[in-house]
This record gives sequence, structure tokens and C-alpha cells, in this order.
Amino acid sequence: MADSKASLSIDGKEVAELPILKGSAGNDVIDIRTLGASGYFTYDPGFLATASCESAITFIDGGKGVLQHRGYPIDSLAKEANYLEVCYILLNGTAPTKAEYDEFENIITNHTMVHEKMANFFQGFRADAHPMAMLCGIVGAMSSFYHDDLDITDPAQRMRCAHRLVAKMPTISAMAYKYSMGQPFVYPRNDLNYAENFLHMMFSVPAEEYNVSPTLAKAMDRIFTLHADHEQNASTSTVRLAGSSGANPYACIAAGVASLWGPAHGGANEACLTMLEEIGDVSRVDEFVKKAKDKNDPFRLMGFGHRVYKNFDPRATVMRETCHEVLEELGVNDPLLDVAMALEKVALEDPYFIEKKLYPNVDFYSGIILKAIGIPTSMFTVIFAMSRTVGWISHWDEMLSQPGQKIGRPRQKYTGEINREFTPLKNR
Repeated sequence: MADSKASLSIDGKEVAELPILKGSAGNDVIDIRTLGASGYFTYDPGFLATASCESAITFIDGGKGVLQHRGYPIDSLAKEANYLEVCYILLNGTAPTKAEYDEFENIITNHTMVHEKMANFFQGFRADAHPMAMLCGIVGAMSSFYHDDLDITDPAQRMRCAHRLVAKMPTISAMAYKYSMGQPFVYPRNDLNYAENFLHMMFSVPAEEYNVSPTLAKAMDRIFTLHADHEQNASTSTVRLAGSSGANPYACIAAGVASLWGPAHGGANEACLTMLEEIGDVSRVDEFVKKAKDKNDPFRLMGFGHRVYKNFDPRATVMRETCHEVLEELGVNDPLLDVAMALEKVALEDPYFIEKKLYPNVDFYSGIILKAIGIPTSMFTVIFAMSRTVGWISHWDEMLSQPGQKIGRPRQKYTGEINREFTPLKNR
């Protein structure tokens, strides 16, 4: 039911009366679904001012630096919860009891193994294939192994698919890394937690025992948590649009992986490392900061500021703390990490950066952490996809649970030819 109404007038003539709807927080929305009958569409390239759906999962207020999952602030979740607890919250709507969490953790832990024949799929990829290419293909192929749970009208089957995806993504991601390195696949271990298990599958080898550092496991868990969901971004919207057609969940998540692979979306922390490599040495930081301040210079500092957050990135505060913990424990002697710390100092102290609100964002810190741990840049977006899977599948499940759901069908402003006379080929 409309809370109020807006009237659309064109050249002094009222064209339509449109309901204005209120959410529990954020901007009010104007319901334009009936506007087409009046002969008009709205025009919003990039959907910068369009609410494409109704959702109760994640709330963002970029101006105030707010990010909440199911009403829980992200800094509280990152500090007080682990990633699997956040997964439960996103999927189920509220924080679990101890019994509910234990059951959920047990389900995820006991679904981490993948079908043995899935390992054969990797043999079809070139050794130098990008890990995201492998992830996209393998995730899409999961529907051929778990086709008994593809009735998307059944909430229980949807949840089993969600559990399966959350559980198996770290295994598949680590397999993609191992294949690219020419190393044998490492099976998951049920005695390790989610983050520990991922690091174990990434870095252990048969020749020697691998001991997971608690500090690094904590850092990975926070990276997973801080990337778990981010409202209606490009990849989440892709998953929703694919899901609106009735596509199976594995195809939808593979579509999300493909969308995330785009450098404008999931490649931000990789771009940060590329920038650090371009700077190369602490002695050149001032030179590049000067270039960044020059409006006529195309150089831009990557990992500073954010398209959504106009004040500060609430995820970055927690990630900064974790970043410094990792660097202190590892004591890594890497010129690029020295450059990163020098840039951070400038961004937090230079009046230009403070005035422009060009703060280090979550991608800046997560890129530094992943590099310090020893994860190659080609795996950065894979880890992003692995973390974001729970957000994607939560939105997919929410969409299918809403009554009256229709297939996505955006409209367009047509600018091509019209009513052209066609001449048969034999007469041309």
C-alpha cells in the first residue's frame, strides 16, 4: 500500500500518479511499474537511481558509512562473529542460537568435499588458465552432479543448494589454485574451521605438514566476512536476473562469478597491487601522490575512496586492524608492502585526501593481506567470489520466496533505424 503519491506532469499535463513506498530505512521509492501504460519509460543507465527489487538482507547508507546485514552492523559482525555465523544470518535472517549454529557448522563442514569426478574437469583446462575461468566452469557444472535438488519452488531444496555452495566453494577455489600451480589437490579436513580449511587446502603439500597460523586464519575469516554481501551490486543483480528466469542455482552463481570477474567490479584489490607495482618503491610515493592530485594526470590511486561510501568504508576500519596484525606476525620484507604502508600514512594525514574523503578502502587492505599471505593476484577475485557466494545465494533464495516474482525484463531507449525498406539480396 502506498504511503503517499507522486504526480508526473509533462508540459503541464498530468501523465501519471505514482505510489511512493517507504522501506524500513534508506530512500523512499517511487513505484513506476504502471508508467509504461502512459507511454513513458524511465531512463537510468547503470541503474544509479533505480530500486530493482525489495530486499531485507543488506542495508547500505553510503553517505553515513553504514553497512548492515539483517540489521547487524558490519563492524560488530567482523569483530564478534565468524564467517559461518554471518552466512547463517544472511541465509536465515537472524543470529543463530548455539544449537542452531552448531548444526549449521556441522552441515557445512560435512559438505566440503566435492564429487571425485569433478577433479577430472580441471584436466580440460590449460595449465595457465585463469582461476576465475575454472571457477566459473566448475560451479556451472555442479548442476550435473546435484540435479536431484533443483526444484527451485521447494524452500528445503533451495537451502540444501545454498549449504552445498557455501561448503564447496573453498574446495573448488583451492583446487583451481593447485591446478594452476601444478600441485596435487588437497582434500578438506573436518577438524579445521572454514578459514583454516581453506588455507590448508591452498598451501599444504604431501611432502610436509602445514600448520595454519591463527592470525592468518582470523584474517582470512574477516576477509570472507567483509565481502559476504553488498546489496544490489553488479554480480548480485546478475544472479537475481538469471534466477528470475527460473535457472538452477549453480547456473545463477556461475553467472555471478562471471560478472564479478570484470575488472570494474571484482578486480579492485588486484588493481591496488598493480598500482603498488607501478610505484615500485617508497622513494616514489610522493611523486605518485602528486600525480594523483593533478586533475590533468590520468593516474589514479586505486583502493582509496569508494563509489558507494562517500564518508568512509565501514569495512576498512576492521580490515586495517587485521592488516597490521598480519604484517606484524609475518614480518614480510616486501617493497610493495612498504609502499602500501607509506600510501596509507599519506591518505590518513594529508589534508587533500582528508578533504576529498579518499580514505583507504577494504580493497586496499585486503589486497595487502592476501599478498602478504602469499596468495597470487590471480586468486584475489576467486576469493572474493568464494566470500560473496553466500550473499548471492541469499538474494536468489529471497527473490524466489517473494510472491508475484516476474522474470527480469528491462526496457530501453531505442536509437536505431525504423521502418526501413528491405531489398531482397537478388536485387542488390
